[in-house]
Amino acid sequence: MRIAIASDHAALALKSALAEYLRSAGHDVADLGPYDEASVDYPDYGYKLAHAIADGSAERGVALCGSGIGISIAVNRNPAARAALVSEPLSARLSREHNDANVIAMGARLIGIEMAKACIDAFLSTEFGGDRHQRRVDKLSTLLTTKEPA
Repeated sequence: MRIAIASDHAALALKSALAEYLRSAGHDVADLGPYDEASVDYPDYGYKLAHAIADGSAERGVALCGSGIGISIAVNRNPAARAALVSEPLSARLSREHNDANVIAMGARLIGIEMAKACIDAFLSTEFGGDRHQRRVDKLSTLLTTKEPA
């Protein structure tokens, strides 16, 4: 699978470890940065990751920052991306099964490496359930207008 991974400076070590873990599992990994510990802005890397999903250069994404919150918000600004902030394998599995999430987000200050790997394994091994979930997912990929939702 083609997987893009990006972080901010707070999650650099976790990003590097997870990129290596994914490569060792046989995935084609695009590391979108950053590449050193200099302070960076997580939205820039969230946007890069979302663009990789939107243009099809990546099938799935891994987004990391200190809490996972900021970068997941940045990724989700692109309607082609559906990022789910997770902290354990059940939420990772449900994000795929119910929401067809194509990006997993985690917080480096909140999750250990083994739990992060378990989340990635659940995320990548779970198929979208379709059926009743499809119409809801379709709505997630539609930009909101000023019209009140139904």
